[in-house]
Amino acid sequence: MKTNRRCRALLAVSLNLMALLFSTTAFITTHWCEGTQRVPKPSCGKEKKTNCLNYSGNETANETNQNVVHYSWETGDDRFLFRYFHTGIWYSCEENINAAGEKCRSFIDLAPASEKGVLWLSVVSEVLYIMLLVVGFSLMCLELFHSSSVIDGLKLNAFAAVFTVLSGLLGMVAHMMYTQVFQVTVSLGPEDWRPHSWDYGWSFCLAWGSFTCCMAASVTTLNSYTKTVIEFRHKRKIFEQGFREEQNFLDQETIKYFRERAEEERAEAGDLRLQCLHSCSPN
Repeated sequence: MKTNRRCRALLAVSLNLMALLFSTTAFITTHWCEGTQRVPKPSCGKEKKTNCLNYSGNETANETNQNVVHYSWETGDDRFLFRYFHTGIWYSCEENINAAGEKCRSFIDLAPASEKGVLWLSVVSEVLYIMLLVVGFSLMCLELFHSSSVIDGLKLNAFAAVFTVLSGLLGMVAHMMYTQVFQVTVSLGPEDWRPHSWDYGWSFCLAWGSFTCCMAASVTTLNSYTKTVIEFRHKRKIFEQGFREEQNFLDQETIKYFRERAEEERAEAGDLRLQCLHSCSPN
């Protein structure tokens, strides 16, 4: 019993730790959503000779370069390029088409005014989600390494399960609220930011992976609590049943003993009466 209980507690601690690491990583990274943005190509210059527009129409030494587009009204989509971007809870980073690297701006500033409140609720829920995961993890570690008795372990187990379930529910709500805000921002956000195509990134997968591990940890903890209670009640029932049978056996032995003593006393009393009658009768 003790070994199985310890294995279940160790599994719950491992799942909770994975959920905590995944959620923290997702919270601070900027790859919840990623895709491309359709932007006009910059003008060609001395430092920019590829993926640009040549408004002068002059032939240069770069005329064989397919990345140089000669401007005309019939070029259509040739006047645009697609730059990569990725967005998180805090920042949205875009590929810099004029230089190497990326440029980032606050996603909170990009969100429409009608969605800023929902976005802040999502941020607060994510913070509470991580904090409750920390509390649940601490309680599970106490139950695993420092519980002195079964009763204390059950109390810690119950509280850890409650905090873990609450954290999972908060995490689910936070993820859904962020998804809603991002989809609205795609439609109503600034024109220079609106994606041409997008999909969910690895940070988003980590966030939902954290939720999955969190719920698995809570189920494992509840399962450990339930099994421990059932085993404890079963052992108590067996003990009480054995004690009752022993008590009945002792009671029967006691009754038998007193019955035999009573019969012996009656027999002795009869013998004394006969002796008295013989001694008191005249010759």
